Amino acid sequence: MRTKLLLTFFTLLCVNFYGQNTVIVKGKVVNSQDNTPVITATISVTKSPEIGVVDENGAFVLEIKKAPPVEIHINAIGYKEYKQKVYTTNKELLILLEEDVTSLDQVVISASRTPERVFESPVSIERMGAKVVETTTSPSFYDGLENLKGVDINSSSLTFKSINTRGFASFANTRFVQLVDGMDNSSPGLNFPLGNLIGLNELDVQSVELLPGASSALYGANAFNGIMFMRSKNPFTHQGTSVYGKAGVTSSENAGTNSYVDVGARVAKKINDKFAVKFTTSFLKATDWFATDTRNLSDDGVAIDGDRSTLDYNGINIYGDIIKTDIKEVAQSLEAMGARTLGGNPIDADDFNKEDVSRTGYAEQDLINNDTDNFRAALALHFKPFENDKDTEIIFSSKFGTGNTMYHGASRYALRNFIMHQHKLEFQSKHLMFRSYITLEDAGDSYDVRFAGINTLSANGANNQWFGTYATVYASAINGELAGSGVPANVPTAAHAVARLQADTAVRLEPGTEEFKNTFNQVIKNPDLLTGAKFVDSSKLFHSDLNYNFKELIEFAEVQIGGSARRYVLNSQGTIFTDTKDEDISYDEYGIYTQLQKKVWDNKVKLTGSIRYDKAQNFDGNFSPRFSASYSPDVEKNHNIRASVQTGFRNPTTQDQYIGLNLGNAILIGSAADNLSRYQLDVPNSGAAQQQGFAASTNFTGTLAYQNSFTLSSIRKFSATQNPADLQAADVTLVKPEQVTSYEVGYRGKVAKRTVLDISAYYSQYRDFISINTVITPHYGSNTLQDIHPVINVPNAVLAVANGDYTAVRVYTNSKVDVSSVGVNAGLETKVFGDFDFGINYTYASQDFDQSEDPDFATSFNTPEHKVKIAFGHDNVYKGLGFGINGRWQDAFYWQSSFMDGQIDARTLVDAQLMYNIANWNSKIKVGGANILGHEYQSAPGTGTIGSQFYGSWVYNF
Repeated sequence: MRTKLLLTFFTLLCVNFYGQNTVIVKGKVVNSQDNTPVITATISVTKSPEIGVVDENGAFVLEIKKAPPVEIHINAIGYKEYKQKVYTTNKELLILLEEDVTSLDQVVISASRTPERVFESPVSIERMGAKVVETTTSPSFYDGLENLKGVDINSSSLTFKSINTRGFASFANTRFVQLVDGMDNSSPGLNFPLGNLIGLNELDVQSVELLPGASSALYGANAFNGIMFMRSKNPFTHQGTSVYGKAGVTSSENAGTNSYVDVGARVAKKINDKFAVKFTTSFLKATDWFATDTRNLSDDGVAIDGDRSTLDYNGINIYGDIIKTDIKEVAQSLEAMGARTLGGNPIDADDFNKEDVSRTGYAEQDLINNDTDNFRAALALHFKPFENDKDTEIIFSSKFGTGNTMYHGASRYALRNFIMHQHKLEFQSKHLMFRSYITLEDAGDSYDVRFAGINTLSANGANNQWFGTYATVYASAINGELAGSGVPANVPTAAHAVARLQADTAVRLEPGTEEFKNTFNQVIKNPDLLTGAKFVDSSKLFHSDLNYNFKELIEFAEVQIGGSARRYVLNSQGTIFTDTKDEDISYDEYGIYTQLQKKVWDNKVKLTGSIRYDKAQNFDGNFSPRFSASYSPDVEKNHNIRASVQTGFRNPTTQDQYIGLNLGNAILIGSAADNLSRYQLDVPNSGAAQQQGFAASTNFTGTLAYQNSFTLSSIRKFSATQNPADLQAADVTLVKPEQVTSYEVGYRGKVAKRTVLDISAYYSQYRDFISINTVITPHYGSNTLQDIHPVINVPNAVLAVANGDYTAVRVYTNSKVDVSSVGVNAGLETKVFGDFDFGINYTYASQDFDQSEDPDFATSFNTPEHKVKIAFGHDNVYKGLGFGINGRWQDAFYWQSSFMDGQIDARTLVDAQLMYNIANWNSKIKVGGANILGHEYQSAPGTGTIGSQFYGSWVYNF
């Protein structure tokens, strides 16, 4: 009996002790207007590390290891903070959150590397939160970023997209930085972001923040036109298992209607108070957009009139037809050898005009498989080593991506079975952040489509045979020997047509045949671009960065210091860079920075000053200061006026420094001092040159391109006038970092009860703008024109140009002319018709550049001057049913690139979506379409033609 009484006593004591020191809070968080669950809400406790999150129904259970009463805080983006004291355990709460203006008023981190309201940000910033990610009308959240004001997305293909702000866009956008959980997901070898090919699963997106404009003062090199931060959900606060399935079709006139599927999952589990784990994966499979532009491409890279009946034809998306020769020279060689026509008569070169004839190339669809797919997986382990410390966390994460897609750059690249993975170790605490990661890539079976066409045509010496057959048949036709076959005599167009037909029949491998497949497969597996097309890249990037915030140690201001270090290791086995199979190229970059932020005048004015010093191995050091001021006149800080002066710089990329690539019509040469002599190529000289006493070939080097070349514009002028005085020596210097100083003013404020206006204007000045200049390097002679041929009494370089013995070289240098840009961004977000969301924004962007000051320099601004975007919708019109509509219009603009230049037409695009939230099933269903009006377009000349995309999706939360 005594034992039973003691057990009962201690049991009651323990129950009483537990009840006094633990509070279990249950409840549901809903919108105060329509009682819909607020699924982004988090629950925290005053002076306690406990954090809770809601499920898909808005419900939560939080165990608080503290004696009552306790005060809980409920926060959700777009809603006012809610506080409530809890006096008893197990009480069921109904939390009604009140909407706080619009989604424009959110907490961001990236603007100052510290949490702050968007309203108080000292610089322009765009944000996409978890709720916007879930309701975007685009096929993916990444596509939906284009609805943000000032943001452009250019599409190389269905799955490879490039984001840009404030002009100077390209698919290899090296002026824009993209960080995924703090890791730069640029390709180590190519130096530009790979879109979302190795990014975030849409189920795992916590937020996307985008800073347009220069941000180098805090984030270093290449944060030049903008920087974007994609952050994933933490498994401690966002637990559970979710899956999604998406299926639909893509539709375009040239590719037809094709199916696509996209599936993914996220599993996150808090094992205990110290350890949590997260795994995400996704897989997409579809048919890519077709690139079928058959317009003729001029020698200077501009689309001109012409089709496949043109003798000297070089189709934009036709490959191999760059192979051409003077057909009269072929006839002269045949005549010298005593060759005869099909009728048995001697070939007479006088029957031929001096004109270039190109080979019949292959269409892009002959050389690629338009299937595209992307597989991603990520694993993260989170560890909180200290009790009662919710801020300190150690994270190990790995991201992996692979797939097949198309990339549009200086050529068209078929990325096949490429692999990129990143591995990170990170330490976070209230004041300190340290991160170190490695990025590894493998180009897999990728290849250059242009060289695939060239070398499939050229295999086994086929070019000589093809041109010989062409000339023989032409001579026969022009002399009437084929009249019995319906080919009239003395009609050059008919003779050329039958000559091409018979040369193709005799020599050209027909796509789809076994012989074509065998030759093509050999070419794309061969990394020697003289005979193959394989794209080899196994480069690496090592990066570490550190930040410490003295916020609680220094009282007069918030002070931060930090730094970063990076190493590139380039390995292309000589196929892209001038490395070799036995020796990689490596170089280092590092930087340090500090920032001071102080609020003055009753906290109405916030002053921020930052400065960073960076040093790259091949360049002098560089300082990047930034100063900003923001003023909030009202107590609630619902109005904010801001002004800033920001600087940015961009280090020359790995390609700018170390590329050595023969594109066929030109050679790309990087300008690192140790790169010039490494690139060497034996280039043949003409028969005329040999008759004049010059060698049969010249050893071309990168040094020659930079030190002994003519400007392209002067070569064109000389071609018209034949006056040697028109030739002008090219003055190209070795490339160095480019600089930008950007001045910005803006206002963000609540102009009515539920209306927010955000407007900003900027002016940017660029110095040492990195450019690719095309120069012409003669194979013999000096560009000073001082060495004279002893017999002909003409400068040797003039003879080289006249004989066609020169090489076009695209060199990386800095323009000496002034370049500037100006822009305005304005956005309005409000509620209409009661509770419907409506937003509209406008962007103006233009550049100021005098082409006459540097005729051979192209800024590649590549941005429409005017853009308008409109959004309208409601996430819960009736019992979980919602909809969204986004419209975008932009005017026409001119695109410049190393692939080609050309006009991009104005376009209007509309995306729409229906959503249905099935709370009882923990599910959300979407049905929608992108470009539902079917207005097909290209992001740039030569890319795939983008049509419409329709889809249905289902997200299920376990």
